[in-house]
Amino acid sequence: MVIILFLLTKWLGKKQLSHLSFFEYIVGITIGSIAAEISTGLETNYMNGVYSLLIWTIIPFVAGIIGLKSKKVRNFIEGSSTVVIKDGKIQEENLSKEQYTVDELLQLLRKKNAFQIADVEFAILESNGDLNVMLKKDKQPITPADLQLEVAPEKVPQTVIMEGKIIDIGLTSRGLNRSWLEIELEKLGVALENVYLGQVDTYGQLTVDIYDDKIQIPEAKPRQSLLTALKKCQADLETFSLETDSETAKQMYHKNAKKLHSIIEKSEYLLTQKFP
Repeated sequence: MVIILFLLTKWLGKKQLSHLSFFEYIVGITIGSIAAEISTGLETNYMNGVYSLLIWTIIPFVAGIIGLKSKKVRNFIEGSSTVVIKDGKIQEENLSKEQYTVDELLQLLRKKNAFQIADVEFAILESNGDLNVMLKKDKQPITPADLQLEVAPEKVPQTVIMEGKIIDIGLTSRGLNRSWLEIELEKLGVALENVYLGQVDTYGQLTVDIYDDKIQIPEAKPRQSLLTALKKCQADLETFSLETDSETAKQMYHKNAKKLHSIIEKSEYLLTQKFP
């Protein structure tokens, strides 16, 4: 039964594991009840229970296909969103219609870091029970875009070490290699086999989590970070020169990689030595 339920749930998709609609909630309870009955009622016909499971699995699958083609059917099955706060004012009728109390609304707002109704421009109760909140413009956190500042795009941190083993695909995705990793671990004074998890961030900085939490990892120093960034830029330029088919671009990448190499040679002493 565990195997059958696993396969049926995989077939229905990840939505069954997240927020459910009313219809999916009922189907989930029913499938669970049928599975329990089959598992405990050994004197009954086993295949009849399996047929029931298949039927109750097909029902939401077919309903989902119909819902994709018809918005009316989708709204009926899954429900639609409801505005409960507009222009800083509670929409009492909509709130009562959804059978929510003011206390429940305030609790949902606090989860969204909104503690005053007057600070909320819109609050929409979704069909899955989530509350989405948009604060008024003067209550929203300031972003770099508000200050007209350009920021570098963030990349997903890449895991390069897991349970003491190097993940090569994480290194190659950032244009790095094992030699670079060994140098960074040596700077931190950590052996590879002692690292539980190691990740490289957007700026090519290695952070590690070791097995023994009592050991303090030395913090990365700005000069060493700068040297690491220069070396990464040089490696990127070399990689670009090998990947491009344009002879002009190849020469440009190679020329600038040589310039960076010269800069690194001249500044490496200053960036690696300890000064008072």
